[in-house]
Amino acid sequence: MHVPDGFIDAPVSLAAGVVAAAGVGVCLRGARRSLDEATAPLAGLVAVFVFAAQMINFPVGAGTSGHLMGAALAAILIGPYAGVLAITVVLLVQALLFADGGLTAIGLNVVNLAIIPVLLAWVVFRLWTRVLGQGRPSIAGAAWFAGMLSVLGAAAGFAVEFALGGTAPVDPTTVATAMLGVHTVLGAIEGVVTALVVLAVVGVRPDLVAGLRRSGSGTAPALPERVEA
Repeated sequence: MHVPDGFIDAPVSLAAGVVAAAGVGVCLRGARRSLDEATAPLAGLVAVFVFAAQMINFPVGAGTSGHLMGAALAAILIGPYAGVLAITVVLLVQALLFADGGLTAIGLNVVNLAIIPVLLAWVVFRLWTRVLGQGRPSIAGAAWFAGMLSVLGAAAGFAVEFALGGTAPVDPTTVATAMLGVHTVLGAIEGVVTALVVLAVVGVRPDLVAGLRRSGSGTAPALPERVEA
């Protein structure tokens, strides 16, 4: 899903760059409030995990392959502000060192792979656990659904950008259908991995899971010492 150089025209790429820069700026300010000495190291670990996970490709079918995105995991574990920053750092490293995604398309990739999926996953996970509680089955379901929708949200973002400024001679409807079809499978896999990792962290240190804090804005976790069974 990394957009290469020249795949989306200059006006749309520039607009996405402005949105990405503004979003990252907001997240920098928010992360200063939400991260403390206990949670800052976790943000670094999440970035490393996501980077490693995105380097592993697996076959999806019809000659295509995919990889984990990690946006939902980042959102749930370290919150939306730090989550966007962690994914953005990963995207920058990939573009600069591995040519994975174009340099002129970095704004597009930050919007699609960081801002949209992280915020979407955060809202979904918070609403789910607020309505259905913070028992382990609820957490697993919320993490799976957040992971699923984060991938579909990223795919939808790319489909909209292609419809507005795609340079390839392909019908935008065809692109949208193909993107959402393939990424439904990828989203289901992403959801499973997200749920497993979140449950593993919850089992050891639930107080570090930003998505389970009763107040998403404070630096001190308000979660009880153990999660409901």
